[in-house]
Amino acid sequence: MNRRAFTLVELLVAIAIIAVLAALIFRVTQSTMESGRNAACVSNLRAIGAAISLYAGENENKIPYGPKAPPFTSPSDLYPSTGAPTSLLSLRGGAPVALGLLLNRYLDKTPEVLFCPGSDKKIDAAAELAKVGKTQAQGGYYYRHAGVTDLFDTPGVTSVPDHTSLGNLGNNRNGKPIRALVMDINFQCPDGLKQFNVRSQSNHRGETTNILFSDGHISSRPNTDDRFTIDVKEYGDLHASFDKIMKAFEAADEEP
Repeated sequence: MNRRAFTLVELLVAIAIIAVLAALIFRVTQSTMESGRNAACVSNLRAIGAAISLYAGENENKIPYGPKAPPFTSPSDLYPSTGAPTSLLSLRGGAPVALGLLLNRYLDKTPEVLFCPGSDKKIDAAAELAKVGKTQAQGGYYYRHAGVTDLFDTPGVTSVPDHTSLGNLGNNRNGKPIRALVMDINFQCPDGLKQFNVRSQSNHRGETTNILFSDGHISSRPNTDDRFTIDVKEYGDLHASFDKIMKAFEAADEEP
């Protein structure tokens, strides 16, 4: 029986076809996995929205707010002004802050929903949650809090900002109604800040941002133009971090 061996050209073509098929399968698998993570993120935000609503129902319709920021003593203090947008769950002294205020009663059975499953640099949720009550803990989403963008509290001023009533959050700095409360983190900063436990962080590869609105609905929006990305890679931009986070929320306010 006459058998013909593969020529070198045929072998190379076969290898190329296999490589293309493998790449396509990999892309489909990655896309499917990301779709699953995105769906889980949306589910998390839905649970957070329900918890905020329950909290407001028992607290004169107020969203989680505070506590007062302690005196600023270190660049590692990531909450220098009361009511600033934050991803923290607790302060360096251990006191719950922002979304961390939901842990004791409203998310005590499902605290892991405060961490995005689509994080590109995995956060050890169990380790962070164990810090609450002891020291500073980091969550997986930005919380709008009360719209404060000051770097530090004004001495002697203890008044609560207007934007804390779930049923009437008021207008943002652009005169548009405040709607967005929680969103995925997309934060880019200098590598030198790692010594202060400040690191770049992104969810869903920075391509998509999931947003929880005050009426409880969630929207997944493209971030291809980086309108939801907080870019402070230049050291000179760091002082504007809170302002940039608020601009991302204000862009989200205008989303459907």
